[in-house]
Amino acid sequence: MGRYAESRDLNQDTLARRCRVLGQDHPDTLYTAHNLAINLRKLGNVPAARDLDHDTLDRHRRILGQDHPDTLRSAAMLATDLRELGDVQAARDLDHDTLDRRRRILGQDHPDTLRSAGFLATDLRELGDVQAARDLDHDTLDRRRRILGQDHPDTLASAANLAHDLRELGEADDGP
Repeated sequence: MGRYAESRDLNQDTLARRCRVLGQDHPDTLYTAHNLAINLRKLGNVPAARDLDHDTLDRHRRILGQDHPDTLRSAAMLATDLRELGDVQAARDLDHDTLDRRRRILGQDHPDTLRSAGFLATDLRELGDVQAARDLDHDTLDRRRRILGQDHPDTLASAANLAHDLRELGEADDGP
């Protein structure tokens, strides 16, 4: 178990100091904001994490542009917050845009692209579009098997996600 409260306090202090010394838009300041949002989420304060992630995403978009890897990471983090707060449609929209951008910029097989595909599949599943989630999870599993091998933890996570989809669709094997 992490020491999230201690980490939160340290990140809050660091963020305040970096804002004062470097400014709110400096990459190091935004990186600290990202870390603080993770702490807040882990501590159950998802609304505060969402607000911080939203601000960080806006700043990244303005400073670095829509397609920068840091901007796309911020978008994925905000989508996580939205999903946890029950706004799955907004998370889906953001995850879909992030996946499209990562595919275009990083390629179909990049780990960040495949991570985005998994997030979008989760959104689709939660919104009831299990067939679309299954298709996306199947593609992600195939890519991870090819790139990472059968036994990599990310491959196994993709296999578990696809199995969940198949069960939801009534396609699960009735074996042992």
